[in-house]
Amino acid sequence: MKPFGGTPWRGVLGRWRCCVVLAVALGIFACVVWPQDAEAQTRRGRQVPVPGSPATKDAPGKADDVRTSEQAEIIQADVSTRTVAVRSSFTGTEIVVFGAIENSRQPSPESGYYDVVIVIEGIQSRVTARRKARVGGIWVNTTFANFDGVPSYYAISSTRPLEDIAPDAVLIGYEIGLNQVRMAPRGGSQERLPAAELKDFRSSIVRLKKKDGLYVQDDYGVAFIGRSLFRATIALPAKVTVGPFETRVYLFRNDKLLSQYAIRLNLEREGVERLMHDFAYKSPFFYGMMTVSLALAAGLLGSALFKKDDR
Repeated sequence: MKPFGGTPWRGVLGRWRCCVVLAVALGIFACVVWPQDAEAQTRRGRQVPVPGSPATKDAPGKADDVRTSEQAEIIQADVSTRTVAVRSSFTGTEIVVFGAIENSRQPSPESGYYDVVIVIEGIQSRVTARRKARVGGIWVNTTFANFDGVPSYYAISSTRPLEDIAPDAVLIGYEIGLNQVRMAPRGGSQERLPAAELKDFRSSIVRLKKKDGLYVQDDYGVAFIGRSLFRATIALPAKVTVGPFETRVYLFRNDKLLSQYAIRLNLEREGVERLMHDFAYKSPFFYGMMTVSLALAAGLLGSALFKKDDR
């Protein structure tokens, strides 16, 4: 049977069927292949361009620039594990950061031709620093300062002391070092307090974090195990805040930053701790009712067990 136009219905339906199959195939490709590629890029570390390096110069079509970029030293790095499980028995762990330098010109591991600096930074939070003073014979809080963006954990490991690797201007520009930890005064603290007092509050926060093992600096923690291979071991204490951690690796030579690399590390709750945490944050009302019920049940059970005889 043919329609009015003379084209068989079977041929039209066949073309429509091909279009539907092609659309379904494209949909499957978009839903399956593209998310996997994006997830793979997220899992991999990323090469951070260094300002002024050959890799950041826009010179397409120039063979000299391409050859210079290929010969430049490029650092690559990774961590021993991308995910750390945190359970009730978590007592801390050690993270091994390792990597290699492409196009390395170092003659031997002991030559000290390059310097490597590793920075591990935890999630940022708000911190309030308070100062006590004696008022009428009683110690009370007199002044305080609020800071935003304070890393919960900050560890530095390097081949040498930082002052021997790069000048202060470079360290400040890339926020490398305990004195360059990111802290932004909040709520008018910067206007209310003089710069000297804000500096004292910053130093106090760093000092207390170091005392708790949350801020660590190891001047000789990175060691070369070959002409281009290096490694370092960094400890994460048990009281570290759960969340994403950023690991940055810098390559220096003669006070100049040659290359840098960034890796993401995650501390995640698992098991019963994760279930209780999700329950408390997603259903706070029912979590509160459950805790109150457990407290009442424990009180009634204790009263029944230890009830004295009234005789």
